[in-house]
Amino acid sequence: MKKFMMAAAAGTLAGVVVTTQVAAPLMAQESERNTNVYEQLDLFGDIFERIRAQYVEEVDEGDLIEAAINGMLTSLDPHSGYLSPQDAEDMQVQTRGEFGGLGIEVTQEDGFVKVVSPIDGTPADEAGVEAGDFVTHVDGESVLGLTLDEAVEMMRGPVGSEIVITVVREGEIEPFDISIIRDTITLTAVRARTEQQTVILRVTTFNDQTYPNLKEGLEEQIAEAGGMEAVDGIVLDLRNNPGGLLTQAIRVSDAFLEKGEIVSTRGRDPADGDRFNATPGDLAEGKPIVVLINGGSASASEIVAGALQDHRRAIVVGTKSFGKGSVQTVMPLRGDGAMRLTTSRYYTPSGRSIQALGVSPDILVEQPRRAPVEEEDEEETNALVRSEADLRGSLDNDSLTDEEIRLIEEDRARAENVAKLREEDYQLAYAIDILKGLNTLNGVD
Repeated sequence: MKKFMMAAAAGTLAGVVVTTQVAAPLMAQESERNTNVYEQLDLFGDIFERIRAQYVEEVDEGDLIEAAINGMLTSLDPHSGYLSPQDAEDMQVQTRGEFGGLGIEVTQEDGFVKVVSPIDGTPADEAGVEAGDFVTHVDGESVLGLTLDEAVEMMRGPVGSEIVITVVREGEIEPFDISIIRDTITLTAVRARTEQQTVILRVTTFNDQTYPNLKEGLEEQIAEAGGMEAVDGIVLDLRNNPGGLLTQAIRVSDAFLEKGEIVSTRGRDPADGDRFNATPGDLAEGKPIVVLINGGSASASEIVAGALQDHRRAIVVGTKSFGKGSVQTVMPLRGDGAMRLTTSRYYTPSGRSIQALGVSPDILVEQPRRAPVEEEDEEETNALVRSEADLRGSLDNDSLTDEEIRLIEEDRARAENVAKLREEDYQLAYAIDILKGLNTLNGVD
């Protein structure tokens, strides 16, 4: 018994010695690291004083400190940054759905401003700006070397004023200029319409109004169709949607899921992670859903697409999404400014991170570029399209009743509308065809 106690005591003593031997170097490293930090802060103070005292022109100390803070944040990743009091106020206005500007969501890549997506119906969209465009110059001045906030500031200006941006676009040999007239951007978060018994929900952004707009628009379209039984399915169009509020992405996903995880977020500390789960209730009542995405679908759009895809609640159609899989937290600072800091990554229900990878569609469908059609060529083509009924003296079809002829003509009109939609928006027409095919397969007419 005494031997056992001694052995235990010896073991305990040895453990204390080993712990002390390991802890001492760690404590020394921590102390050295703290010393280095203080030395760097002293260096910052020295440089600040030298600039203030010896720079060729008098400088504003507040601007210097603000630039230093912004430089520290933007060195982390393209989405972190300092928001001046004016920028912080503008961001709050933007999430409410109305602000002044061009109507583009941008990020930074290789020193240039990259368009994540133009927003539907905005000056940038109407001027022809496309997702993936690189903005190299603003009014003839290069943006290379500027921070993203500085480049965005160059693009700001009074409503009604003109701006000329120089764009590099994949597939185009030379850069070209696009002229845009600045305007007040009023975002309609969701536009709802019905095409061929399919409800189209075009979601342009995720702001405070997104879920309420979606729910109201869907209910109106279903009522006009005569009930859910008259609807083939739903197309959730998230193309060129740059994202927005995480809370709204969760609510939109939850609108079509009965249960299960929607998204999880994980930060540096595992204890800070969150999981968001669906609640019972499906606005679509189980009807099939197609989600449309492209390279302009980012952030909150990718959360929705990934959640519905992982739960096999929707077929995702289009092209690979943007790949922004990080979450930014806006933290108020003294002086009414704010700090936008990347605090976590988000993961789809299957546990995949889409950071830099994007959401891959289940069915890859490119949107073909429309070739310009000369008016004379179009008239010539129409003149060549003739049928038996156009021939002089052709026989009438007397084997059909008036009702049968009416139904045939209605079917023909529907087919013509389908062909027209395919020319205008091939990806959307493809999505509608999928839903019609699913309904036919399930025996629904």
